Amino acid sequence: MKPLHAYFLGTGSWFFAYGIQTVTFAWLVTILLHESPDRVGFAQMCFLAPAIVLMLVGGSLADQYGGRRVAFYGQLAAASAPLFLTVMIVTDHFSYGTMIVFAVMMGCAQSLVTPARDGLLALVADGHIQRKVVQVSMVQFSVQMLGFITASFADQTGAVFILLIQAGALLLGAVAFHNLDVPFYPSTAHKDHHLLEQIRTSIIEGFRTVKASPPMRMVVLQNCAMGIFFMGSYLVTLPLLVRELYDGSSRELSSMTAGNAMGLVITIFLLLKFGDIHRQGRALLLSQGIGACALASAGLGLGLPALMISVFCWGLCGGIAMTMSRTIMQEQAPVDQRARMMAFYSFSFMGSGTIGAIFSGYLAEWFGPVLALTIASILMLLVVTLVGLTSQLWNLGKPEDGVVYEYNQ
Repeated sequence: MKPLHAYFLGTGSWFFAYGIQTVTFAWLVTILLHESPDRVGFAQMCFLAPAIVLMLVGGSLADQYGGRRVAFYGQLAAASAPLFLTVMIVTDHFSYGTMIVFAVMMGCAQSLVTPARDGLLALVADGHIQRKVVQVSMVQFSVQMLGFITASFADQTGAVFILLIQAGALLLGAVAFHNLDVPFYPSTAHKDHHLLEQIRTSIIEGFRTVKASPPMRMVVLQNCAMGIFFMGSYLVTLPLLVRELYDGSSRELSSMTAGNAMGLVITIFLLLKFGDIHRQGRALLLSQGIGACALASAGLGLGLPALMISVFCWGLCGGIAMTMSRTIMQEQAPVDQRARMMAFYSFSFMGSGTIGAIFSGYLAEWFGPVLALTIASILMLLVVTLVGLTSQLWNLGKPEDGVVYEYNQ
């Protein structure tokens, strides 16, 4: 199998399984267990929390020992989580506590897989990084929609059947990463230190690299805001909105998440058709600002179809924001620190998403899901406006004549 095909298979299997989990996890906690908003937020936080501790460690390990190896073992670990939950359900030990254990297991595995997989992308990109980022994003959200559709049958088939499909997909991805043949450029600066010291020094070195790069620094800041206000709304507030305002089930949850992914896929398809975006910073800011407005409209209470349209438009903007931010990080990263730079990228998003999940849970508890969406959207729009006015991110990019705009911070 060609390296690019193996990479796409490994990546696609992960996101198919992630699509299943997005719906199934929300369905089990929000609908089946009917937990309160703060407990829903805490459960989602437990999935994201390991990123705070392990995401940077995962990036460091990938740079030290190879992204292919770390991604392989990470996907094997991920496959054990749905198998564990299956055993708990079959043996009648299913509870909120077992969902927390499942969330932590998946979060730990994701913290290893994500930076390793993202760091491998440039090795199969043949120099066309933005193009490959767009293609990977297309695969990601297309197969996520398949995962959403699969999970939508949870009411009819039961959770066990869906969880076994998730585990099988993750095992398939592990095989793909095991067979991925790519060069390895290990970081040799700290080989004389023991493992823990290597990891610590490697993380500090990566932090300094991000700090010294204004484009990467601004992307990380934007990611933190997205994790708090966007991811928290996606994982906690929107499922609560579906439950409390529209009396929805797994089918409505999967339709909503599929609508968001459809917006992402359409944007990515247009990027593939019409080519690269040269003013990447400008596209990032505009897409996040418009996306905040689309998310706010989801809480207007105009009916379930209107909610789906709002979430779809939010996805259209998200397709640009995610590809531009990833492209900036990939292009700015030193070759021997690429996994670490992508670890900081994912850490800023997933780590702040931990705060976002619990923040959104309490917002929904205090003000209700409708007003919680509005508050989160306004705060995100405020951050985007401040970044646009106080930094040079608006000027970051490369016009068609190939001249790179200056980015002075």
